[in-house]
Amino acid sequence: MHFEINGSIMQTVAVDLAPGEVVYSQTNTMCWMNDAIKMDTHTGGGFFAGLKRSLTGGSFFVTDFISNGNGHVAFAPRFPGTIVARNLAAGESLVCRKETFLCAQKSVTLELAWQKRLGAGFFGGDGFILQKVTGPGVVWLDLSGELIEKDLAPGERLLVHAGHVGVFTPSVQFDIAMVKGFKNILFGGEGLFLATLTGPGHIWLQSMPIMNLAEEVARYLPGGNGDSSGSSSNVVTSATSGVVGGVLGSIFGGSRDD
Repeated sequence: MHFEINGSIMQTVAVDLAPGEVVYSQTNTMCWMNDAIKMDTHTGGGFFAGLKRSLTGGSFFVTDFISNGNGHVAFAPRFPGTIVARNLAAGESLVCRKETFLCAQKSVTLELAWQKRLGAGFFGGDGFILQKVTGPGVVWLDLSGELIEKDLAPGERLLVHAGHVGVFTPSVQFDIAMVKGFKNILFGGEGLFLATLTGPGHIWLQSMPIMNLAEEVARYLPGGNGDSSGSSSNVVTSATSGVVGGVLGSIFGGSRDD
């Protein structure tokens, strides 16, 4: 197997497969492939496997891309960002936020990663139910915006806006902490809680949380906060909702045209 990551803002990963080699992805990520590739879409282990995966924000179905010759297949995320390739050893794992998994060799498992602390689930956004990928094999993860990597020493703690958490090794403890200061809570715009990442371990942070981008796009659409010419008409409001939903759906998760 050979792969190449191309692009800067909207990256793709192209994978060349020998006969019999297989990669898989969640649905709606394949860009192109040659006629040596056969697709097989399934639940990835039965109904409950698909259900558990969908609870993490993933797709109910996964698709295997099986090479019957000299296969070539390419994948791309649905938002601007950075693709990270990681060759996992047998038993080696990474914990990922729900939008991060792009594709992997068939030997890599994708499953739920439950956090030990309940508070991280209630207040940490996506912190309670995350995805975990385990080797052996190569996995490709996509993070939104630019990529920042850090090594945390034992006991070292980093406070992070939850949307900027991308991937971390299982040795890193994920929790939440309340923002200090009444004025910071009311006027700081960072919310009531921040994610805390405590070492030791390696973390991958992302510069552009996808919800931040969605909010900025919505602000400049008709009826958004940036529009000073609002209307009380139900018809206009309904039309505006349709435009916002349609545009955001096409950007962040709408189906692709064949």
